[in-house]
Amino acid sequence: MKDSESGLEVPETAHAGLAIDRRQFLKLVGSGILVTFFVGDLAVLDADAQRRDYPADFNAYLRIGADGRVTVWSGKVEMGQGVITSLAQMAAEELGVALEAIDMVLGDTQLCPWDMGTFGSMSTRFFGPALRGAAAEARAVLLELASAHLQAPVAKLRVADGAVFLASDPHTRVTFGQLAGGRRIERHLAGKPALRSFAEFTVSGQPARRRDGFAKVTGTAKYAGDMRLPGMFYARLLRPPAHDATLKSVDTSGAGKLPGVIVVNQGGLVAVLHADPEVAARALDAIKATFDVPPATVDTDTIFDHLLRVAPPPEEHERRGNPAAGEKAAATLFEHRYENGYGAHAPMETHTALASVEGDKVTVWTSTQTPFPNQQQVAQALGIAPEKVHVITPFVGGGFGGKSGAGLQAVEAARLAKIVGRPVQVAWTRAEEFFYDAFRPAAVVKIKSGIDGGGRIVLWDHRVYWAGSRSAEQFYDVPNSAVLTYGQWGRDAAGAHPFATGPWRAPGANLNVFARESQIDIMAASAKADPLEFRLANTSDPRMRSVLRAAAERFGWRKSPAGAGRGQGIGCGIDAGAYVALAAEVAVDKGTGSVAVKRIVCAQDMGQVINPDGARMQMEGCVTMGLGYALSETLRFKGGDVLVHNFNAYEIPRFSGLPAIEAILVKNDALTPQGGGEPAIVPVGAAIANAICDATGARLFQMPMTPERVKKALAG
Repeated sequence: MKDSESGLEVPETAHAGLAIDRRQFLKLVGSGILVTFFVGDLAVLDADAQRRDYPADFNAYLRIGADGRVTVWSGKVEMGQGVITSLAQMAAEELGVALEAIDMVLGDTQLCPWDMGTFGSMSTRFFGPALRGAAAEARAVLLELASAHLQAPVAKLRVADGAVFLASDPHTRVTFGQLAGGRRIERHLAGKPALRSFAEFTVSGQPARRRDGFAKVTGTAKYAGDMRLPGMFYARLLRPPAHDATLKSVDTSGAGKLPGVIVVNQGGLVAVLHADPEVAARALDAIKATFDVPPATVDTDTIFDHLLRVAPPPEEHERRGNPAAGEKAAATLFEHRYENGYGAHAPMETHTALASVEGDKVTVWTSTQTPFPNQQQVAQALGIAPEKVHVITPFVGGGFGGKSGAGLQAVEAARLAKIVGRPVQVAWTRAEEFFYDAFRPAAVVKIKSGIDGGGRIVLWDHRVYWAGSRSAEQFYDVPNSAVLTYGQWGRDAAGAHPFATGPWRAPGANLNVFARESQIDIMAASAKADPLEFRLANTSDPRMRSVLRAAAERFGWRKSPAGAGRGQGIGCGIDAGAYVALAAEVAVDKGTGSVAVKRIVCAQDMGQVINPDGARMQMEGCVTMGLGYALSETLRFKGGDVLVHNFNAYEIPRFSGLPAIEAILVKNDALTPQGGGEPAIVPVGAAIANAICDATGARLFQMPMTPERVKKALAG
């Protein structure tokens, strides 16, 4: 659609209005029923959500238009995970309209309710109940209006397909559009509206085609880099050669001689701008600059010992019994160290933003997972009130946690737009994307465990350095266990890492599960037990037993001979409230050390499933991305110098190398929806490591498990 104010072509999921107060908002929504809902202390919000400052009460908005269409505003963003579909299903279900009647507006700081961001598999778990509450209240308001219109008590009315009708005479009806015609009605109910039960669902719980699928397949979907404004400039910025480098001198005279180039050198911001991005790139090459680069003190190989040296005192996250007593009770003890290097997010869409300054107001179209925090960051950088900044988030081309940070590209675009008085787009190059990434932190896990003479786990001491405790919770029946963390990925990191670190899809969970499930296989081998049976014998958790059995049954665990160089492995974990088990088959070339993953079966219990097709897509995407962290993604660096500039030096999975992936949704409709965007990634590394050991007898303790590391493990 085209925005009437700016003439800018924007996607249907975005709105490009100006700052509005409440009265102007009522004018904006026009003819229709505006429903403001209030949800009190949401019991659905768990402690993790409250720690993240997710609000316990919401003022969110539904617009029911005179044509019967329903507009839903959400502060979440669509970055490929499918919330534009699943949230629409939840609203359609609770309101009583067809899915096709829902229009979604996402990630707009002026139209949408405040939201901390799209991460942590929280959209369906936490915003979903709020949205259902809004839709349920809208349905109740419509029933009251229809009661007056049809002159019938509410108890005798029913709602379906965007209309209210008499239960005894479905032909006596009034549509939502008719009820909304020509009126703006704001209403609250005296109490909480009743929500539909899962057994009543006809839209939620059913497979739904991706609402963004056609636009993305045909190339008509709009991302931040697709936005255009009249007279806009493309900017290229001077970057340091390494983190913590300081600029000594800069000569921009060569760039300034190029026709049409504008040079900015202000407040540490050195940039060149032009109406043609290629000319801007040539101008950047013409800048001569010298930097002071601090000497490197750590590199790719020495980082783990460094992290152990600088780790702060531990924090205890979980304790059962007495680990010292568990050590005495153990017939056999096992002590191992597991490592995982830095990981890049490497989204296909680099960080991009387009900023326009008009008077004292700023509009920014940006690729971000956190529109509202970005609004604050831009406002702070420009020294203006946050309400003067309008952040609009079109489709986001992948984030995985990497676009939930400071929004530097949006700040850069806004600062430059203010300086030159024209709209400015900043689109990071692939090298900039790697350099300025907030990497998954390198981390170490140390585990000491023990089993008694009967193969029961009696001791578990799990110590995590710099990765946090996510997915380290104990679901095995261990009477004496403890989980301790030394430093967090988002905290205590000053001086620990040579560059920025941050959340990476299921932060810390991948290493914690890799370590735990590898250690479990080591103990199973010592007890001469099958890895699956050893797990089942040591956990009474019904959800974990269910996903383990489901994955093993579909996989055909141990039913076919592995053959030379072939092996099978299994791993399981809990993340974002979902339980997942994964079985993998690999083929290992002992000569080269290369690992080919042939088949993966993943079983997931995520409670009620809103869109089964979308859930399976997320599981398949998790497995695909997991292959990268498990086998190939290596970030080489020397001090603050990131030695990876493009995909030729950072190998992510390719479609040509993917195994057969089977995703199983384990039915658990008694449980409210749990996370789906991250859980299936957490056991990938563990299952592959266990399969490699099954194939070769070699145990790997560091990810990624590259051919070089496999060969080294084979050599003993």
